[in-house]
Amino acid sequence: MKPYEQYPYNYHTLSNGIRLIHRYTPSQVAHLGITIDVGSRDEQPKQNGMAHFIEHCIFKGTTHRRSSRILSRIDGVGGELNAYTTKEEIVVYTTFLNSYYERATELLSDIVFNSTFPDKELEKEKSVILEEINSYEDSPAELIYDAFEKLVFGNTGLGRMILGTPEKVQTFTSDSVKEFIKNKWFTNLMVISTVGSIDFDKWVKLCEKYFSIYPENTTNRRRHSIYHYHPKQIEENRDTYQAHIMIGNQSYSYRNNKKVAFTLLNNILGSPAMNSALNMHIREKYGFTYTIESTYTSYSDNGIFQIYAGTDEKYVDKTIDLIEKELLRFANKRLTQSQLSRAKQQLKGQISIQYDYNQNEMLCIGKSLLNYNKVQTLKEDFEEIDKITPMDILEVANEIFVPSQLSRIIYK
Repeated sequence: MKPYEQYPYNYHTLSNGIRLIHRYTPSQVAHLGITIDVGSRDEQPKQNGMAHFIEHCIFKGTTHRRSSRILSRIDGVGGELNAYTTKEEIVVYTTFLNSYYERATELLSDIVFNSTFPDKELEKEKSVILEEINSYEDSPAELIYDAFEKLVFGNTGLGRMILGTPEKVQTFTSDSVKEFIKNKWFTNLMVISTVGSIDFDKWVKLCEKYFSIYPENTTNRRRHSIYHYHPKQIEENRDTYQAHIMIGNQSYSYRNNKKVAFTLLNNILGSPAMNSALNMHIREKYGFTYTIESTYTSYSDNGIFQIYAGTDEKYVDKTIDLIEKELLRFANKRLTQSQLSRAKQQLKGQISIQYDYNQNEMLCIGKSLLNYNKVQTLKEDFEEIDKITPMDILEVANEIFVPSQLSRIIYK
């Protein structure tokens, strides 16, 4: 914990409402990103895929630079420039040597606020994205996750694919992209985060120089959708070599105070760790599955819990039966203090390792400040985990693992 006590988080809000968070680290490599609180769930149905499309096309030219100059500005000095889209955020970020802090800060400002989205470049990128969609649809192990979210969340923003559809993507133009940005991007819903070896006051001055020049544009928007969840079982013949199974339910939003307890329970059940309950009791004991894991994703007003398993078609029924038994075991039997203590130590270790990668930390603190208007230290995270009791775990298991509320998709 000493590094985080020695180098605490620093905060600042620019005059236009953009929030800054910084942590000094004595490294030659720095990480900088801007997290924008708009994602695929904020699209209208006819815009499905727009946020992801913008993420691709934001590097295609600005009022100051051609695409080639954008791509070589950081890469040309050994750094990396990238972006990604989720259901609730667009993130543009870069990794570079500390001596290029001003270059990186200026470039992100130019990309986010001055992109021109020329139609000629957009047409080229459409082909790239259509190939991405086709490739994705050829991967049932990935596609089943989106299919399950559609089953759970229906025809809402959370239920639609981030990539969109080929038909929708083909309709996007420079004007429609700019209109989306005009209506959805707000300065008080932007966070710039950095982890690197730069004095905080110096970095604030850089952000004031390159970001404060843009006018304040704020909103009181708060996402809320109405979900009419009804459990369903779907089976599709996709002529795949391996059968794919998805079982799950709605879960807690990131504002729910039960989120931490369920995060711990999900980690016990099906984290990527080799000693997860699903892996030990199904893969290792019986050899039925090649891959089996559970995931919990929390959104601003809802969440989703999913168990994925890839197995031979002849083991589908046995695998489902064993998964359901595992869920009932957690719902019916309270963990012992020693079991809970071991699980807490494991989760703490995983969080610590994740934060040991400075790029991960930079991305996490940007999202945390955006969602909670604060960032907890590792010590504070651990204190929350330590407060969890066996009854807390039993309670969330009985709320989420209810057999009659579980949905299922099977691809064969």
